[in-house]
Amino acid sequence: MSPRSASVNEELRRRSRERLLQSTVELVAERGYEATTLGDIADRAGAARGLVSYYFPGKRQLLQSAVHRLMHLTLAAALEREPRSEDGRERLARAIDAILGLARDEPLLMRTHMAGILTADGFVQCPEQRRLAELLRDTVARYGSADVDADYPLLRALLMGAVVAVLLPGAPMPAGRLRAELFQRYGLDWELGVPPDGGLPPGRTPPSHL
Repeated sequence: MSPRSASVNEELRRRSRERLLQSTVELVAERGYEATTLGDIADRAGAARGLVSYYFPGKRQLLQSAVHRLMHLTLAAALEREPRSEDGRERLARAIDAILGLARDEPLLMRTHMAGILTADGFVQCPEQRRLAELLRDTVARYGSADVDADYPLLRALLMGAVVAVLLPGAPMPAGRLRAELFQRYGLDWELGVPPDGGLPPGRTPPSHL
């Protein structure tokens, strides 16, 4: 049997990494961070335990990469869903809704992710984070930013703050209220993106019918 080519080996490594990342978000969402071991992740991914350590220095770094991948996939799907739009304001609205939607749909996973960023491990730079950053930077550019280098970090900070506010134990902020604040900040019409059920901003009532 002839040896595998470099491109085949690279594709196999990519698939192995993807399986580990997917298994991580699944298990942490099901069991929580502390109850999930690297061995559990390797078993779910069908990989050797040593492969986890080969790709990632520790569980916290693995989780951040896994959540960044999930955020990138979720954001990409939101931006490209039908009907597709090249309008910068619509795309920014979709981006905001996608990230707030993750906080709503995956609270345990996103709370664990944000807690990890605020620990001594800090913010992990990884390929998944870079892909997410590129997509958000492109969204800011299409929105019409004259200074993407300044406006992208601000958008990232506002989205992270909104996620924390939604998930804050004991004092969560309503996602609709946070959406309204972000939309006002960027001058976006409430009807853009995916408005919450009811389709009206907080505090606004539908007109009465005579």
